[in-house]
Amino acid sequence: QVQLVESGGGLVQPGGSLRLSCVASGSRFGFNAMAWYRQAPGKQRDLIAHITSSGSTTYAHSVKGRFTISRDNAKNTVYLQMNSLKPEDTAVYYCNADDWTYDYWGQGTQVTVSS
Repeated sequence: QVQLVESGGGLVQPGGSLRLSCVASGSRFGFNAMAWYRQAPGKQRDLIAHITSSGSTTYAHSVKGRFTISRDNAKNTVYLQMNSLKPEDTAVYYCNADDWTYDYWGQGTQVTVSS
């Protein structure tokens, strides 16, 4: 059974940094693309960062230059380094991964940016 478990969320002041981690397990063949989404209260879930199995990355305009997605394929782990955080980054952050067949989601981790 595939599981994605996020960690690293919390409360941070504007301008601060956080690093999210997502450990994926249960796939016999590993994982293809991995990504981070976020969902603010009353809004839809949006893709903010994506990384392919070979390491190519793409970012939403709202986070480009401030967030960095990376992965460790040996550990089936994807990271999201978030710098220069703003109050509008406040949301539940979700990890997503596919194993070339199905799409999987983590349970989400809350990030709150507030003074």
